[in-house]
Amino acid sequence: MAIAKSVFAHHIVGNTFAYGPSDWENDINLAKAAGIDAFALNIAAQTDYNDAQLNNAYRAAESLGFKLFLSFDYAAQGPWSSSAVINLLQRYAGSPAQFKVNGASFVSTFEGPDNSDDWRTIRASVPIFFLPDWTSKGPDGFRTTKLDVVDGAFSWDAWPQGATDKTDESDKSWKAAVGSKAYMMPVSPWFYANLPGKNWVWRGDDMWHDRWQQVLEVQPNFVEIITWNDYGESHYIGPITGASGIPDGAHKYVDNMPHDHWRDLLPYYIAAYKSGSSPAVTTEKAQLWYRLSPAAAGSNGGTAGNAPWEPPTDANAVVQDKVFFTALVKAPSTVSVKIGNNAADSFQATSPGPFHSSVPFNGRTGAVTLTISRDGQAVIPAVTGAAIAASPPNGLTNYNAWVGGSG
Repeated sequence: MAIAKSVFAHHIVGNTFAYGPSDWENDINLAKAAGIDAFALNIAAQTDYNDAQLNNAYRAAESLGFKLFLSFDYAAQGPWSSSAVINLLQRYAGSPAQFKVNGASFVSTFEGPDNSDDWRTIRASVPIFFLPDWTSKGPDGFRTTKLDVVDGAFSWDAWPQGATDKTDESDKSWKAAVGSKAYMMPVSPWFYANLPGKNWVWRGDDMWHDRWQQVLEVQPNFVEIITWNDYGESHYIGPITGASGIPDGAHKYVDNMPHDHWRDLLPYYIAAYKSGSSPAVTTEKAQLWYRLSPAAAGSNGGTAGNAPWEPPTDANAVVQDKVFFTALVKAPSTVSVKIGNNAADSFQATSPGPFHSSVPFNGRTGAVTLTISRDGQAVIPAVTGAAIAASPPNGLTNYNAWVGGSG
C-alpha cells in the first residue's frame, strides 16, 4: 500500500473556544504557507463547543483547500464512547477537507489504550486509517497487545529526559515495533509549563533543527508537529492572537513570547523530508530562539527539570543559556550573532542548505542581532531579536523561548 508522506500539526480545539470562522481561516492560511498538509484536531470528550468549532474548522478548510482529521483525546476529559467517535467520524467522512489514506478517514488519539477494543466496533462502522498515540504502552507493549487493531502508531515521545539532547532512538524503536504498518513521528520545538499540577521543563535548545534532521534519517510515513497552539506547554508554532486560548496561569510565560518564526524553515524541512534529499534553497533566511535571561538569574518558580515520573533534575541544569539559530543559505556564507554591544561570534556556513549553531550568553546582555553575509555583502537584512537581560524583570525565570527570524 503506497502512502504519501505528509506533515501535520496538532491543533488543540480546546484552545479555540473564542474562535470565529476567520480565526480558523487565518490558522489554515499560515499552515499552508508553511507546507503543513493538515491539522490534527485534538478534541476532548464532553466539551460543549466541539461541534461548533469542528464545523467552523471544516468549513474553513473546505473553502481553502486544506485537510483536517480528528484526534480523540482520552486523557483531558476521560474516555470517548464508541458511539460518539463513530458519530463524528461519519459526520465528516464525506467532507472534501477530510484527510484520507486510500479512501479511509485518517484518525488518531491522545492516549486511550485501555479503550483499544472499542476501535474494532468503530472501524466496523466507518472506514478509517487508525494511528493512535498509545505511547504509555511503549513500543514493546504496543506491538504485543495492540498491533492487530491499528494501521500504525503515533509516538508522543517528543522530548528528551534531563540534561540531554533528543535522539531518534525511540522513533526507531516505534518504527520497528509497527513493522510494515505506518509510523507517525513527533517533532516539537520546546516544552515548558508552570501550571497547577504541571510544572517542569524539558530541554528544547537545538531540538527544532535536530529533529528535522532525524526525520530525514528515520523517514517515517508521517510527521506530526507538537503543537500548533498548546500555549500552556510552550510548544506552539502558531500565532498568539486575541482569540488564543491561553490557559489561566500561562500568560506570565506566554505573553510577548512569539513562536511564529519557527515556521519559517518548515517549507524547506518538509520538502527535504518528502523528497528524501536536500532541495535547492530558493529563499535565504534565518531564525533564532532563546530565553530572555540566564536560567539561574531568577527563581525557578518550583519548576523541575523532568516530569514527575522521571528522575528529579535541576531545571537550570537541563536548559542551556544560549542563542540558538539556523541560517538557510544558497552558498557558503558567514553567519554572525551579536549580543548587545559585545563583539559578534561568526561562523562559516560552508555549503548550501541549513546551517545550525548556537552562541552562549557568557554574561552578555542586550538585543540580539544575526546577519548573513557573502563576499562582504549582506545576504538578508539583519535579524534583530529581543534583548537578553541580566535577570528576569519579575524575578521569576521564564523557561519559554522567544523566537525571531527574517520571515
